[in-house]
Amino acid sequence: MYRTAEFVSPKHPDKICDRISDKILDYCLTQDRDARVAVETMGGHGHIYVNGEITIDSDKEIPVPHLVEEVLETSDLLRTTQVNIVKQSPEISRGVDKGGAGDQGIMVGYACDDNDEYVPEEYRLARSLCRHLYDKFPYDGKTQVTTRDDRNLFVVTSFQNVDKITLHAEVSEWLKTEDYGLMITHANPAGDWNQGGFDADAGLTGRKLVVDNYGPRVPIGGGAYSGKDPSKVDRSAAYMARHIAKKELIRKGLNECWVYLSYAIGEREPLQMTCMDGYNNTWEIPSFYPVYPNEIIDFLKLKEPIYYQTSEWGAYGNGFNWDKE
Repeated sequence: MYRTAEFVSPKHPDKICDRISDKILDYCLTQDRDARVAVETMGGHGHIYVNGEITIDSDKEIPVPHLVEEVLETSDLLRTTQVNIVKQSPEISRGVDKGGAGDQGIMVGYACDDNDEYVPEEYRLARSLCRHLYDKFPYDGKTQVTTRDDRNLFVVTSFQNVDKITLHAEVSEWLKTEDYGLMITHANPAGDWNQGGFDADAGLTGRKLVVDNYGPRVPIGGGAYSGKDPSKVDRSAAYMARHIAKKELIRKGLNECWVYLSYAIGEREPLQMTCMDGYNNTWEIPSFYPVYPNEIIDFLKLKEPIYYQTSEWGAYGNGFNWDKE
């Protein structure tokens, strides 16, 4: 069987936008733990656009251009950062104020016994390789790993500002840390890559949603994560679904576990609370897991400014509260 997943570096244009949105969210949470935030970022070719809704109990102006500067590590785009932020809709607020979900949606959590990160092995490998290369070459980059039953890997790597020979050598160096053989490596297959990031391409918050989850093996339920405060269940309930999936996997001795949670906007009672194993056996989520939005937020301590960290290397298998046993 073949399984494939990809990962992107923090300097990929879409990831830069995720990081900007979550940088703004974390700032707001430092000012007001109950901040309501839904911020989208688009950037590219010398311009940054930040759009969305923020309601915050603070007299301080949100320094969006300077937060962008911190993420980009440059002040070159300060004059071309355009900001359009308004307060959260009162019609959304009234549902959240009573403890209801900040949006409708179906969230999918997943865990498997492929490795000690409880994520699909092809996803772990793609992320591990991307991290290894980014430590050497901190630029725009992507990795893609295909696993086979014979434990040989097909690897695709594209990284900015590194030649093919050096990149191939680093892949071989990384492989020494893994119990796999290398079948084929494509290193910068399109040739030398010197222009990357926002200089070469546009980016958008949430466009790497599959990378932010578990790779293509697992279906995507809700919306994107970055820039959303935890009252948005497409973030908080996704984290809780992951927590439940991992706990149920261990509790029942499973190979795989999926968890499905769905909500109606403004309501706190989930419409679906289903667990499923790799043989399509299903059962109701046990009642000892918190599933109401406010309960999830308190249980996982989601009012802390932790979200920028999740936007760089993913939310699962990295030791966050929802992954702790």
